[in-house]
Amino acid sequence: MKFSAFIAFGLHDLFKTGIIRHLLSGTASGGTAEAVIIGVGFALCILVSYLLGSINTALIVSKCFFHDDVREHGSGNAGTTNVLRTYGKKAAIITFVGDALKGVIAVLFACILFGHPLSEYNYLYLFTAAYLSAFFCIFGHVFPIFSRFRGGKGFATLAGVILSLNPFLFLVLFALYVPMVLLSHFISLSSVVAALFYPLMLSTVGSINTLHGPLGTDVLFAVMIGVLITWAHRGNLKRIYEGNERKFYLSRKKKEGAEPAKNEDPSKE
Repeated sequence: MKFSAFIAFGLHDLFKTGIIRHLLSGTASGGTAEAVIIGVGFALCILVSYLLGSINTALIVSKCFFHDDVREHGSGNAGTTNVLRTYGKKAAIITFVGDALKGVIAVLFACILFGHPLSEYNYLYLFTAAYLSAFFCIFGHVFPIFSRFRGGKGFATLAGVILSLNPFLFLVLFALYVPMVLLSHFISLSSVVAALFYPLMLSTVGSINTLHGPLGTDVLFAVMIGVLITWAHRGNLKRIYEGNERKFYLSRKKKEGAEPAKNEDPSKE
């Protein structure tokens, strides 16, 4: 066997079973050493995912391409919607993809530590680590340590998380989200509804998810994520209630022809 093939096989075996399993080889099952190693693995998932989530794509795009700070414009939020309204569609697409990739990478990191989702070893540990990573990546996006805890609202990162953990539900929620945006013209409201529907969908069609854990723990994490994203959108929901939230239109002509909401300042971006 060639050396390169040997290395490739070794890495494949490592990622299939997970780094934690290799560290646990030779340790007593149920012992203190096992608990410490698994605990360190969970802690790494939390720390790495939070720091990853704290890397704000909107700020990177605004500073690198426009020599600006997106938080100084519009809603003051460092997220895809404010980037769209401030810099345009291309910048918004880059921002959304970048924030979604954070969720994907966070879940992949948990899999590297605890093994492939289809492996039989320590499935519960992998399941817990994956959702821990997902939650804290979104938490880091909303409260980024690198940006004085002024981040985005987490929906793009949630989209990456759902795509990684539950591809089928991603398609279902996407089919719900797009019509809501087109009919209501409120991105914020559609994001909150989709985030709150996520735990409901997990509890009803979880058996066909790629990664579905026992005892409803995945639903618990999904509820926590839904609450976090709803809280992050609290200002938007208040403005919708008061009739001051800006609407989103795909067509520029429709946008220009639309009347501003009640008490809305048309000049405010």
